[in-house]
Amino acid sequence: MENKKIIFVCDTRCYHAMDWIHQVKALAPNCDIIIASDIIIRDRTSYLANSDDKIEQLFNIGKLLFEGQSSISDNWRNLVKIVFTPFQIFGLIKLKKKFPDALFHAHSMYYIFISWLAGLKFIATPMGSDVLVRPEKSFLYRYFTKKSLHFAYRITVDSVRMMEKVRLLCGRDSELVQNGVDVRMISTFENNYIPRSGVVSIRGFYKNYQIDKIFDSRDQSASLTSITFVYPFHDEIYQKDLQKRMQKFDRDLGRLSRDHLYKLLSHTQLVVSIPESDSSPRSVYESIFSGCCVAVSYSDWVASLPSCMRGRTIIVNLDDKDWFVKAVNSAKEITRMPYIPSVEALKNFDQQESMKRVCHEIYHIN
Repeated sequence: MENKKIIFVCDTRCYHAMDWIHQVKALAPNCDIIIASDIIIRDRTSYLANSDDKIEQLFNIGKLLFEGQSSISDNWRNLVKIVFTPFQIFGLIKLKKKFPDALFHAHSMYYIFISWLAGLKFIATPMGSDVLVRPEKSFLYRYFTKKSLHFAYRITVDSVRMMEKVRLLCGRDSELVQNGVDVRMISTFENNYIPRSGVVSIRGFYKNYQIDKIFDSRDQSASLTSITFVYPFHDEIYQKDLQKRMQKFDRDLGRLSRDHLYKLLSHTQLVVSIPESDSSPRSVYESIFSGCCVAVSYSDWVASLPSCMRGRTIIVNLDDKDWFVKAVNSAKEITRMPYIPSVEALKNFDQQESMKRVCHEIYHIN
């Protein structure tokens, strides 16, 4: 196997980027994988790089950022990134000279942006909101998104909706790499015999994920159903305000490791995911493969699911004040039967199979 060198340009706190990188490392052990990042904070739990990861440090802004998450810290982070952008571009140019034969892969729009300005040959993988939401809110953001994506060597996205939006933005075709799940790890927690119970809110504790509407419907119906809150990130102000509405039987677990999450999902009846906008939610797929039902607000990705996965989704109308209790009742009936993934579901959503295709078809690692 050719000793190909791939440099990932990303945030070391980004779960999707770091999971992608570690999957490639596992599947292509002879490939030289390097991470170039401007945020390296080894003493924080949000840092997702492993001890054996090769890190090329750009100008490290990590120590300048707030530890918690909120709209204030987000705005501060964005300001810091803008101020130090010339330093990051210079760092990437130095890396290009140091590793002239390397293929660069930028994850999320800021890193795509600086890779373009550094003149790299790079693959671009924008996040859902990078192309579906933010370009509609800012003309300047839209302009630089179009420019950055136009000059990418290749573009990968995680949904058909994103493919269409990328084509609309910059006239480029992109390649669909479905957000997959770790089928093998989930199967180790498989539970088809113990009765399922409880509700889990699994998305970010952020306004976009409409956690307040979960409380609204649960409280409106006077339901005594407990809710367990699990989230990879949170807005401290939004979270603190809604914690006042938690009942004594609710649980706030915060961020869980993957094995603890799968163990929880293995005996959960209903997972709730009702964001204002969504692209291809991996946590929803993980919930379905774990045997849960998932209450979702309708989005395009639902229609593209294999029938076995659609049968595990409950589309709710958030204007119906009783949507929560109705979803709980539906989940009780549906989860009487174990979830058995179809061949199509395994082909399209097995993370390992998906990343094998990436290694072969995009990185050309045989």
